[in-house]
Amino acid sequence: MEKLSVRGIKMAYDDVGSGPPVVLLHGYPFNRSMWREQRDALAAGYRVITPDLRGHGATPATTDSATMDEMAEDTAALLDELRIKRVVMGGLSMGGYVALAFCRCFGLRVRALILADTRPQADTDEVRRNREQQAEKIQRDGMQAIADDFLGKVLTPATLAEKPEVVARVREMIVRTDPKGAVNALRGMAARRDQTDFLPEIIAPTLIIVGSEDRLTPPADAEQMHHEIRGSRLEIIEGASHLSNLERPAELNRALKSFLDELGP
Repeated sequence: MEKLSVRGIKMAYDDVGSGPPVVLLHGYPFNRSMWREQRDALAAGYRVITPDLRGHGATPATTDSATMDEMAEDTAALLDELRIKRVVMGGLSMGGYVALAFCRCFGLRVRALILADTRPQADTDEVRRNREQQAEKIQRDGMQAIADDFLGKVLTPATLAEKPEVVARVREMIVRTDPKGAVNALRGMAARRDQTDFLPEIIAPTLIIVGSEDRLTPPADAEQMHHEIRGSRLEIIEGASHLSNLERPAELNRALKSFLDELGP
């Protein structure tokens, strides 16, 4: 792990491999370690940078909400510090929201885009209420209070029953997240803009990935993005839910590597 001062915070990140740079942004309430299998699979041919977004992992929380635009600006500032101009920008779930915000704010820096188990729409009123209820529960009872329910939302029943090592890994990421960072992220996601109208403007080569059993951002959302982003590629990972990179890493890694290799040097 390395750290750099970025926009008033010490941002933690891993930077491995060599070649064209690829940034992978984690989801909520996780951290950069969720990309371990992808980092290891790609490092032979690519420079893979996996940051901890503010309030997650080893990057401290701030006193304010963590909006998707702020996280995108953090990521851009980190790339400035690393003297990297253009990247393949990827993200899963909340990381996908940040990747879309980055693409909108810093489009010329995006060589290609990867959107995994995410969606372009803003939250509905019901989802905003649910996020606020979860934030209040975390403030009152801590991260442990949401862990079991959240596991059921992001993993398939088969994974919960048959892959205890994956369940334990996801649980550990949840419970080790700073409650203040989780609350800030929940409120930042609730406040994010609707990116649906931006999708036709995306000109970077785009890979869209979704688990076939994802209930939080279902395949219909991925298909919408595929329809709206010209020339995009859609990969459905069979037997995976919202954390397709952890439940089916080999399949997702093949999709990533095929997409990246076709981009060329």
